[in-house]
Amino acid sequence: MTYLRKGLGGVAAVLGLGAALVTGAPTAAQAADLSGRTVEWIIPFAAGGGSDVWARIYAPFMQRHLAGQPNVVVRNVPGGGSTIGANQFQQRARPDGRTILGTSGSTQFPYLLDDQRVQYEYRDWIPILASPTGGVAYISGRFGIEDASQLDQVMETELVYGSQGATSLDLVPLLAFDIMGMNVRAVFGMQGRGEGRVAFERGEVTVDYQTSAAYISRVTPLVEAGEAVPLFSWGALDEDGNLVRDPTFPDLPHFAEAYEMVHGEAPSGPAWDAWKAFFIAGFAAQKMVFLPGGTPDDMVEVWREGLDAVVADPEFVEAAQEELGAYPQVTRAAAERIVEMAINVPDEAKEWVKTWLREKYNVDI
Repeated sequence: MTYLRKGLGGVAAVLGLGAALVTGAPTAAQAADLSGRTVEWIIPFAAGGGSDVWARIYAPFMQRHLAGQPNVVVRNVPGGGSTIGANQFQQRARPDGRTILGTSGSTQFPYLLDDQRVQYEYRDWIPILASPTGGVAYISGRFGIEDASQLDQVMETELVYGSQGATSLDLVPLLAFDIMGMNVRAVFGMQGRGEGRVAFERGEVTVDYQTSAAYISRVTPLVEAGEAVPLFSWGALDEDGNLVRDPTFPDLPHFAEAYEMVHGEAPSGPAWDAWKAFFIAGFAAQKMVFLPGGTPDDMVEVWREGLDAVVADPEFVEAAQEELGAYPQVTRAAAERIVEMAINVPDEAKEWVKTWLREKYNVDI
């Protein structure tokens, strides 16, 4: 598999969270369970993208390990850069343990930027799982370049990117392309990264990025066929908060390395600081699962025990590292810590990005 290393060694250190990330389940049995119930898992994106792939890997293991072995049904509610599904969860989900929400950076960013479409509040919800991830940017094979070191050959060429919206998780690639100096025209209106990838496959867009799960399963065959050329990953964080290579794609330069290949110096300045702040919020804390606020403690514990068992299941561990990449899947206090990372971006980074969005894309938040 191109640019993919199996194995989870050293991944916890990337986030600086240590081996305590995946905590052991408590021994006390809980009275609550989900016997005979159906759990609805709202994914606020269209089918086929990274969040959808992630949820469908988890769902059968949830069915196996949750008390009562409920049926877990993934329901895609796309639109509004994921705000429609998140708003629906906020407004309608009952606190009975039978509805959960899966979010991504595209849900976090509108919240962080005070997007008027947001009618949800992260602090109202109960985090029960967090899945850090990465992402890879790639270009059409039609341009004849082999890697990021040759990006200077296409800097003047207009590239087309299919986007969910400038305030979604696409903020990270759009800002990266801008910092790099690439001539990228964004076409908005995609209902998820899966639609962007399909548009790439049809030749309608010429540069794209996918989160790790979708890149591994859907883009690797395009790379092997010569239809896509990987440029760089976004990277990962070491224990000191430095950007390092993504452990799932160790042969790919991270974004800052690719920038230095092209420009002869490391990126710096307010744009770089803002990019790194939103990268941390969007990828180190990329995909999360929540219960509605007010869910009874015994039902919350049912979910926590079940998810502890999921992430410890050898079959899940194998599937996760093959399909999701070399990232820790975390529960309990570690998941709560990751949520705090996701919703606490420095004010100066927020204000810089709001100005950039207004000047670059006429998005006035």
